[in-house]
This record gives sequence, structure tokens and C-alpha cells, in this order.
Amino acid sequence: MTATAPILFPTLDAIREGGKGKVAAALSAIEASPGPAADLLDRAYEEPKGTAIGITGPPGAGKSTMINALIAGWRKAGQTVAVLAVDPSSRASGGALLGDRVRMRSDPEDNGVFIRSVAARNRLGGLADIAYPAAILLRAVYDRVIIESVGVGQSETDITSVSDTVVLCIQPASGDSLQFMKAGIAEIPDIAVVTKADIGAAATRALSDLKGALSLSHRDADVWEPECLSVSVTSGAGLSPLFDAFARHETWLHQEDRLARLRAVKARNWVETEIASEFGRKGLALAESEFFNDWNNRPFTTIRRAAAEFRVSRAAS
Repeated sequence: MTATAPILFPTLDAIREGGKGKVAAALSAIEASPGPAADLLDRAYEEPKGTAIGITGPPGAGKSTMINALIAGWRKAGQTVAVLAVDPSSRASGGALLGDRVRMRSDPEDNGVFIRSVAARNRLGGLADIAYPAAILLRAVYDRVIIESVGVGQSETDITSVSDTVVLCIQPASGDSLQFMKAGIAEIPDIAVVTKADIGAAATRALSDLKGALSLSHRDADVWEPECLSVSVTSGAGLSPLFDAFARHETWLHQEDRLARLRAVKARNWVETEIASEFGRKGLALAESEFFNDWNNRPFTTIRRAAAEFRVSRAAS
């Protein structure tokens, strides 16, 4: 039997200099074979260029329309933007079903904008398996990385694991804001947005309901208090305050080293989740006793070490 040739990953510098084609090829290779990409991904983790913005909310809330406005605003300000859109999966092919790139407009010649659709497949929580490593790589290349979750409802709290700032979108007259009082999703947003604000009284009521729902959510000490606002992409109303809210949250994150500490916690949580998913509770116990002793914030190398260790353990048993 002929041995399969190992996948050779480009350097982070080559990806940064190679444009959208190089970024797309690297993401495809990581999705096909994430293990050999550990060194590349750990360097990307250690050298973040930009911030990651997670956008979640029910289907039809206008997430993609708002993302178009965010892309336009940040590009006008001279910032580069990447979008990772997580879509429901096709039962036939397993691929992304909706293809958010169809709904998002960008100039194909503009190397400052990169949009990628990925399939959630069987993963719950609103994200795909590739989401975390993809977000880490994109964060090292672009100024702003937008992750749009699949939009399946009120259980998609995984968006917090890949985002520095989480935006929750709801639309007026949908009843969603009242449901959030009963759901864990009310505890995750840093910014909450009522979309389609140009429809008037219904948007005003939705904003009031949303503020009430978020006021009931539990927040620990030294945690950002979520900002609530209404936005109409059609008229442009509320867009400037939305960009201002992003700026305020980013300033808060950079105070007292909050951003670095937040990312370190999320990286370790991701490693624990991946090891527990792949190797169960025994695997996680071994990781706690062995791999986290010299953690050093290298999440992808830790996963590779865990896989190698368990292969040896299974062969010996």
C-alpha cells in the first residue's frame, strides 16, 4: 500500500502575503487534516492581528444583512475583514446548505475581504468543528473576523468560544426577546441588536423587551454589561452607534489585560471540550494530569500530543 504524502502547510507569513487564495487553501487543508497544522495554528494563536466578532440569533433576524453593513464600514475605515459563515448541512452532501456567500456582497478583487461558508454537520451549538481553528488563523491575518453562527435558535452558545465580542440579533415582533429570558443565550451577548428598526413601534417594543430580558441574566463581577440598541441597515439608522459600541467593548477588553486572559481561558476550554469529545472522561482526566502541567497556551500542540498519547495507549491495551 502506498503511504499518503503528508500535508505541507505554508508558513503564517506566506499566508499573510498570499491573499485570499492562500487563506482559502490553508483553511481547506486544516479542515481535511488538522493535526499537522498544529505548529501553524499555535503561531497564529500567539500572533493575533485582529479581533473576532461572533454574530448569533434566530433565522431571519437579518444577520447577513448586518454583516454586509459591518464589512462596508470597516473597509471604509481601512480595515481588513474576514467572515466565517456557519450554515446548516445538506443531508445529501454534508456541505454548507445555504451558502452565506450568496447573501453577502463583496468585491472579488478586494483582497481586504474574505468570506468562507462552512457546514455545521452534526455539531450542536451553532458552530462547526473547523470554527475555532479557522477563527484563530483568520484572526492572525485580518483586522476583523466575523463568525456568523448557524441560526438554529436559542441554544447556540458555542459562539462565545471563538469570539472576543458577541452580538445577538433579534427582529421586531418575533417574540424571541421574551424567550431569551428562559434561555442561556441571554447571558452571552456583549451587544444586543434589534434589527429592522425602521418598522417603528414594534422595534421600540422589542428593544424594551430585550433590555428587560438581559437585565435578568446573571453576570459575574468585572463582566461587561451588554449594550442594547436598534439598527436599520436599510436607512442606516443605528449603524454609527453600533460601531461605537464595538469600539467601547474593544477598549474595555484591552484594559487590565482582559483580552489576553479571556482568550487563554477560551483556548483551554476548547482543548478540554475537544479531548473530552474524542477520548471521553478518562481522556480529559489524563489531560488534566499530564498535558496542562506545561500548558504554555499552545492549544493545537496540546491536542496533537493528546492524540498521539491515546494512540499509544490504545495500541498497548
